[in-house]
Amino acid sequence: MLFLPEYTRALSGRFSADGYLPLPGLLPPALRALRAEAARLERLAGRRDFAMECMDSSPRHMTTLGGHVIARESPLIMRLYHDSGLIRLIGRVAGMRAVPVREALERHVLNALHRDGETHGAHTDDYPLALVMFTEAPEDPADGGILEYIPRADGLCALDTPVVRRAHHRPGEGYLLRSDTTAHRVTPLRRPGVRRTVFNFAYTTSDRQQAATPGAGRLY
Repeated sequence: MLFLPEYTRALSGRFSADGYLPLPGLLPPALRALRAEAARLERLAGRRDFAMECMDSSPRHMTTLGGHVIARESPLIMRLYHDSGLIRLIGRVAGMRAVPVREALERHVLNALHRDGETHGAHTDDYPLALVMFTEAPEDPADGGILEYIPRADGLCALDTPVVRRAHHRPGEGYLLRSDTTAHRVTPLRRPGVRRTVFNFAYTTSDRQQAATPGAGRLY
């Protein structure tokens, strides 16, 4: 269902340098099905509204659904997450032997921003690789929902400096992130009526299956 690019050394080189790799053509073959699945699963999701202690730049104002529920409710997402071709490509691009995350909560997560001001604040993740896939996103970058990131960041405060990088994505696109060492956040939505809905697939290596702080990044 996903359109996977052919592996090249250029993909690995960009990912290694930037901690980020856009995948603009990833979802079109599956977009209609994934959009319908996201809408169905969102009815089971819950609200998160808080800021991480001592991190004023890390608010969570969003609707989320954890992997433990998705595993029970969505055979489609389970099939996509465990697709051997997808995992093999992610591992080759990242230069590591990528494997699925055993911990259920953060394995595959639905995150939705759908109100003016909603945001997913600054964080890094316990697991090294995150594949993010967009079923909905603001068409105009001025409406917010922008990924901001810094590879190999020395703390989350780096996101508040001029060297921060930004990426705007549209429905049907995806990206791969080196999410344990790349500080990242999503800017607030800036207009009523716009939405940003993503599936976030986490992958790791066989020796990094234990999350230090479950729920700290993708879900909460």
